[in-house]
Amino acid sequence: MTGVAEPSYSHGASEVPLLGETIGANLRRIAAIYPDREAMVDVPTGRRWAYARFDADTDALARGLIAAGIEAGERVGIWAPNCPEWVLLQYATAKAGIVLVNINPAYRGSEVGYALRQSGVRLLVSAESFKTSNYRAMVEEVRGGLDGLQRVVYLESPEWEALATAGTPAPGGPDPLAEREAGLSFDDPINIQYTSGTTGFPKGATLSHHNILNNGFFIGEGCR
Repeated sequence: MTGVAEPSYSHGASEVPLLGETIGANLRRIAAIYPDREAMVDVPTGRRWAYARFDADTDALARGLIAAGIEAGERVGIWAPNCPEWVLLQYATAKAGIVLVNINPAYRGSEVGYALRQSGVRLLVSAESFKTSNYRAMVEEVRGGLDGLQRVVYLESPEWEALATAGTPAPGGPDPLAEREAGLSFDDPINIQYTSGTTGFPKGATLSHHNILNNGFFIGEGCR
């Protein structure tokens, strides 16, 4: 006995063992088994991703984030309604060991400013607008008070396209994504989700690869 407390991975709710993988490792395993099966469909635009393409696209975006100087454990925010880019960014940040901060699409300027400041977001990926909300105007309104926010990338802009299509490393050269993933653990924090803040300031809940992956897996098991 070393006296060092170790986390327990046993659970009594099911005989099915918990998954002990990072989100990136899990996606690579599934993509290798089912490369041509559909992973994501965006009905409004008709865009479709098979697992192989989804894995490759999230690799490219992860490399783009690394090239942008985002280190493992640092925070990237997403402020947008439901869209494929949100899903791509969640997997890409997970692969790169970056914590994705989900910003409620209904937030107003003061609320988004609070969440960005408290979570320490360095790079924000944002929609231009949603319903009657002008996201760009609200970001510009609060940006001056956010010392940690170094860059804002708007979806469907040339900057987003450049970030999302960083591509593959040079043949024979080092792969920054492989190097980053080699240092990750499935207990690493990978996501911050904020409460609604109806009775006070929003509270950020931090989730790990392990939390998210097993929650999704067992929901799928329950739905058969």
